[in-house]
Amino acid sequence: MRRTLRNLVETVGLLITTVLVCGPAGGEEWSVPAGQGALQDMIEQAQAGDFLRLAPGDHQGPVTLDKPITLDGGGKARIIGSGNGSVITVTVPDVTVDGLILTGSGLSHETLDAGVKLTKKAHRAIVRNNKILSNLTGVDVHGARNATVSNNLIEGRRDLRRNERGNGIYVWNAPDLLAEYNTIRYGRDGIFVNTSHKDTFRNNHFESLRFAVHYMHGNSGVVENNVSIGNDIGYALMFSDRLTIRNNVSIGDLKHGLMLNYANRAKISGNHVSGGGEKCLFMYNANKNSVKDNRFEGCPIGIHFTAGSAKNTFQGNAFIRNRTQVKYVGSRMLDWSTDGRGNYWSDHAAFDMNGDGLADTAYRPNDLVDQVLWTQPSAKLLVGSPAVQLLRWTQAQFPALLPGGIVDNAPLMQPPTRREPNAGVQG
Repeated sequence: MRRTLRNLVETVGLLITTVLVCGPAGGEEWSVPAGQGALQDMIEQAQAGDFLRLAPGDHQGPVTLDKPITLDGGGKARIIGSGNGSVITVTVPDVTVDGLILTGSGLSHETLDAGVKLTKKAHRAIVRNNKILSNLTGVDVHGARNATVSNNLIEGRRDLRRNERGNGIYVWNAPDLLAEYNTIRYGRDGIFVNTSHKDTFRNNHFESLRFAVHYMHGNSGVVENNVSIGNDIGYALMFSDRLTIRNNVSIGDLKHGLMLNYANRAKISGNHVSGGGEKCLFMYNANKNSVKDNRFEGCPIGIHFTAGSAKNTFQGNAFIRNRTQVKYVGSRMLDWSTDGRGNYWSDHAAFDMNGDGLADTAYRPNDLVDQVLWTQPSAKLLVGSPAVQLLRWTQAQFPALLPGGIVDNAPLMQPPTRREPNAGVQG
């Protein structure tokens, strides 16, 4: 009995010693010196589960990770590509690329040269805490499932024209991708999704891009808590179904804060668009979407609603100090209140006699004169004429004379609480 107990204790001790000697994930830990060819030699020697800790300094790329290992640069190791292909290419599952500075990719859009390329077998890859600088594409997630791209600084090639640059994160057929807490700037699009479903993009920060998030043929994705500042368009949602777009911020985007183009059954809630150059929200042939509790503020046009968009619901939104709150040309009368609750309109002078938080009179953002001006811009010369002023007064007194358009039958007296940006990002 004592011998059996002694053998058990020795076995447990041996197991504990083995765990302490081995590196993360049960493999060995290797120190990789900076220098010509050292990184490639160490990758060839490494076994599955090994942890490669790169010394500060410059390491030669490009490299291919064909074993499930971890590269850790501690924020001070730089891998420099040759100017051809991708700096790091991952061809197996369960690889981690952490704390590296990556630069020197090629410039081929055909092969999507990138700082990090996750191929269709790179499932569950983790790319985090890196500075991915001056590459064509930052991270190319090309068919990998359940990958994570987090807390990276991704900056594109500033020496190229915008349309010649690659995207910060390119996503193709990569379901269940999580991209969060990244700062992306100086590329073409921040995140470009092409035919990929059930992805999540949250708490990212986007600047100096064409589109912050560009969705094409992606369904059931989530875009939340992101910040877009000074891009051409903040969030462009195209040919996609059942997206959730919530609590995002667009500040000073040059064209549209939010754009829906053939995007259907989306839930658009809690977003804040401020100071857009053209339109806070542009909806083109977008159907069955829920637009709820958003704030559209200080744009030339609050919402431009066009091209047969149907069966959308609007509730609890705030339209504040937009030059034109809504632009809609159509013969149908659309009620923008849902279940007895509408939206807040900063230019609606109304009373609330019973104190229920709803205005006592309906709100109509457009009249016949607006529609004439939109279809016949030269008619702007007549805006100040007595005849036009009389027409507007008459329509205000006799709503039955108004053409089809938007009406809010239960406008709110107060706007929803303003939301401040909260995306945590690198500098």
